[in-house]
Amino acid sequence: MAVRGRGPGRDSQAPADDAAPAAGRGRGGRRWPVPLRAYAGAARRRLHEGDLGPAPVLLALAVTWMIFQGLNDNFLSPRNLSVLSVDIVGTGMVAVGIVFVLLIGEIDLSVGSLAGLSGALFAALNVNLGMPEWLAVIIALISGAAAGGLQGFFFARIGVPAFVVTLAGLLFWNGLMLYLLGPDSSINFSEEGLVAKLTSRYFTAPVVTYGLAALGTAAYLLVSFRDRRRRGAAGMPYRPVGEIWARTGLLAVVTFATVYVLGRFEGLPLALLIFLAVIIASDLFLRRTPYGRQILALGGGVEAARRAGVYVARVRISVFMVSGTLAALGGLFIASRLTSASQVSGSGMLLINAIAAAIIGGTSLFGGRGSTWSALLGVLIIQSIASGMALLGVETPVQFMITGGVLLTAVVFDSLARRAADSRGQRSD
Repeated sequence: MAVRGRGPGRDSQAPADDAAPAAGRGRGGRRWPVPLRAYAGAARRRLHEGDLGPAPVLLALAVTWMIFQGLNDNFLSPRNLSVLSVDIVGTGMVAVGIVFVLLIGEIDLSVGSLAGLSGALFAALNVNLGMPEWLAVIIALISGAAAGGLQGFFFARIGVPAFVVTLAGLLFWNGLMLYLLGPDSSINFSEEGLVAKLTSRYFTAPVVTYGLAALGTAAYLLVSFRDRRRRGAAGMPYRPVGEIWARTGLLAVVTFATVYVLGRFEGLPLALLIFLAVIIASDLFLRRTPYGRQILALGGGVEAARRAGVYVARVRISVFMVSGTLAALGGLFIASRLTSASQVSGSGMLLINAIAAAIIGGTSLFGGRGSTWSALLGVLIIQSIASGMALLGVETPVQFMITGGVLLTAVVFDSLARRAADSRGQRSD
């Protein structure tokens, strides 16, 4: 929530007569502070528009963890949470790319096959041809970007629907993956190499782990105050100081608690740090750069975005390139977890889980609303369900049914939110 002012630090200098109309009155004629009144008004508006932010997802995640912890004491153990923190990375990377595509109101069905192709291409170049790992990784990522760009070209320039183009890509890239894997359908690579260490490297020194937690918290605090000053100087709504400190405090609690729990097992995983770095960089790109805002504008309406000067075809192609690159990166993390490239990396379940994670995390199917943090929240819920079911010995078919129910619930909430916004003449996405 934000309050509108003429700049940070200037609210207290405003004349009393100017402040009186903006303040509400409680019982006995007592004035309510302007920020508190702004909070209440903004909360009511968001509730009427059906936009509850990440609150429902966080609540669902908390309920999921409490249920499984009540059924099995090992669910929230340091060992299980450490395994969970690494397991979410591969699918989560793919889900971040899906978020970009969903933001423009489209879908990419090829990400699972591209992830598998990335792992197969890396293994074929490194193991079969003896290419250095770092060069094989770069080629795999470039191949993912090129494949996504090719699909984006057919969609944006030729006019083929994205559903059809990416469905064809799903089949083609999956076939190419099988061709590279050969008759054995898998290629094992070194457990001590660069890619293998992506998911096997942990930071255990407290000065490093807690230092990273402190650095991240301090960076958030500094960026928040800088953004407050910048928006206030421009006469735009900005967050009150109290809210900034409250958010920073909550972030510090979550960050240091995570470091403490993970440190009780093997330490802070490198894979998790890379995943968080990708999410933060993607979020800043979408919210703080003109090109990122063009992506959001395109999801709000193609014709309106075109009239506003957005180069629609270029943005669409670039979005599919981002999706392909992140799918390739996710495929490398999945291959790293297995220390081999196989058909598992490009399975249909990866595609389903990645799309489900983006939607369950709060990204709208209709475009224009969502963030890359949706991928983190969504994949946490999906992987938590899978982890809890595995601890309870529940069969895989039941896991599929539960995940499907959660996905349907998320889509229903998204549709209801859109309907509520449309009924008031304002689209929430």
